[in-house]
Amino acid sequence: MEIRILEDDITRRRVDAIVNAANSSLLGGGGVDGAIHRAAGPALLAACRELRRDEYQDGLPVGAAVQTGAFDLSARWVIHTVGPNRHAGQTDPALLASCFRRSLEVADRIGAESVAFPAISAGVYGWEAETVARVGLAEVLAYDGGVQLVEFVLFSGGLAEVFRSVHAELTR
Repeated sequence: MEIRILEDDITRRRVDAIVNAANSSLLGGGGVDGAIHRAAGPALLAACRELRRDEYQDGLPVGAAVQTGAFDLSARWVIHTVGPNRHAGQTDPALLASCFRRSLEVADRIGAESVAFPAISAGVYGWEAETVARVGLAEVLAYDGGVQLVEFVLFSGGLAEVFRSVHAELTR
């Protein structure tokens, strides 16, 4: 599997699936979640409302992942995952690992060969960038499925540098 680490806008990536660092409501929010909802257009919100009406009436659990169409994005799908919020006491790295692993499993199930990830739970959810990079990269490196390309698409050069440094360490 090829891994790329980029400083870019995840909504512009031409990949099969973009991973959304969603909140459990699936109804949009701030940060990456809000940017993806804005770029995908109102049909994404409608698709998420349908998921809430049917399968996820109580919201998407932390560490789980589910897909919708990507609508106005250049990707084909959006894979929504809910990262753990350290500020809410969700401090188990296994929950964070589950976000990356379950997203890759969803990607395999829908036939996506290329996936773009943000730094799930970094930022407002309080996880340190290095921890997110270490957990996310370890899950991707350990994953044995059909995904051929994983991009970590990060909003700042500093965050991208942290991911590059951790990647170099894990692949020595």
